[in-house]
Amino acid sequence: MKVTDSDVIQMGEKELIDAITGDLDWEAIEKIFKNKYHLGFQEDIEYKNGDIVVHNNQIAYKLNFDVRISLSVLFDRKGECLTVSALTDEQEKNREDSISSGSVQQSRVDDRLNMNDDPAENTLVESEVEVNENVSQMASKIADMISEINQE
Repeated sequence: MKVTDSDVIQMGEKELIDAITGDLDWEAIEKIFKNKYHLGFQEDIEYKNGDIVVHNNQIAYKLNFDVRISLSVLFDRKGECLTVSALTDEQEKNREDSISSGSVQQSRVDDRLNMNDDPAENTLVESEVEVNENVSQMASKIADMISEINQE
């Protein structure tokens, strides 16, 4: 036997979740995110959806967001990946400022290249083995972070 209109309940739940979402402490959330994943996120945070759930036998609220991060991929002239890293807000701002001002910043790669007249003789100071190990470690960490984010 129905005792109330389900639309009223759903509307009330939606209003509750909207109120909670509107009052989140984003500085605290970003701090937790940085501590856990060692990444910052941009201002473009988009609310996707939310729900009331049970977690460890308690009522909890699950809110899902899309968060934008800036990614930097460094690779050599052979197309081999050297590093993959997330840019901090400050690095991203500096990059945008340099692009908008028309200046070209030299990459740190130049510091690691022995430039000869013959481009085929240009070599990296870091050994290929070290680079491949670094890339593998970073790829593994990124895959773990994405997996953790998707599970939450």
